[in-house]
Amino acid sequence: MLWLLTALFRWLGSFLRSRHNLALEIIALRQQLVVLRRTRRPRLQPSDRLFWVLLRRVWPQWTKSLLIVKPETVIGWHRQAFRLYWRFRSRSKKVGRPTTSDEIRTIVAKMADENPTWGAPRIHGELLKLGVQVSERTVSRYLCRLRRNGSGGQRWRTFLKNHQDAITGMDFFTVITLNFRILYCLFLIRHDHRQILHFNCTEHPTQVWIVQQLREALPGDADKQYVLFDRDAKFSAAVLNFLDSCGIAPVRTSYQSPWQNGIAERWVRSFRYELLDRVIVLDERHLRRIGQDYIRYYHHDRTHDGLDKDTPIPRSLVRKNDGEQIESVPRLKGLHHRYYWAKAA
Repeated sequence: MLWLLTALFRWLGSFLRSRHNLALEIIALRQQLVVLRRTRRPRLQPSDRLFWVLLRRVWPQWTKSLLIVKPETVIGWHRQAFRLYWRFRSRSKKVGRPTTSDEIRTIVAKMADENPTWGAPRIHGELLKLGVQVSERTVSRYLCRLRRNGSGGQRWRTFLKNHQDAITGMDFFTVITLNFRILYCLFLIRHDHRQILHFNCTEHPTQVWIVQQLREALPGDADKQYVLFDRDAKFSAAVLNFLDSCGIAPVRTSYQSPWQNGIAERWVRSFRYELLDRVIVLDERHLRRIGQDYIRYYHHDRTHDGLDKDTPIPRSLVRKNDGEQIESVPRLKGLHHRYYWAKAA
């Protein structure tokens, strides 16, 4: 009797729905019926998986008509397709760069030992004058090995500690959309309070676009301020000139040393693990919207070990009163929650 009443109410509710939703629901149910008629035990083919991936993009209520698999399975298909796509894009095309001869290593070690203040650019320039063809990056890597036991790492940590309230970290990271477009996300984060000063994404990160983002995020006259970023080619001379005109000192990290901008790298990890690993990005507008939602959660709700378990925008301590119970408020569509004390109903 109960199932008959449920079917009756569903039939009456169908008159209140739009023809577009009804048509999509009929298509989804018929597709699943074809799968069930194919064999006794339903086995999905690649075309079936592609159908549900595309239907998820055009129909927000696709989960209500999905019966033979779970919504998490559809998201897993998209991740698997992304891994195959990225594996294809990252396939090896070269055997590798030629090894550096022992003679060049000896010359670099001699110059570094006799000139302690010389860095990789200075030694590289001297090598070019001697007719030695080697890249500056190779010299920098070898210098890191030679000075591994020196005080260079400690000097960098001392710089970060002494200027923590004046350093802004800047970095790029990539996000793959549903149709495998690559979006480049630029963000700036304060080292002292872990606050995100700016966040935006684009498919074509030109130097004009980067300068515009810096113009929106940074003040026009900032004395004794530093912007820390890696050696990405997108941070070109135009970016350096703009920072100099604002009175901000640009500081580049060493080659293959992400720990020197560890706060920015750690935020990328949090952003991926707490948001991007659980949603499928549709396009730039979708990524920009969920990114702003995560930043609001990150500033007001998420506690940090580096801030003594406080939030970037400090939260006040709320103590329990008599008769109150713990309650939660969903954040990011239920991915995370914030808790507070409230009176029992």
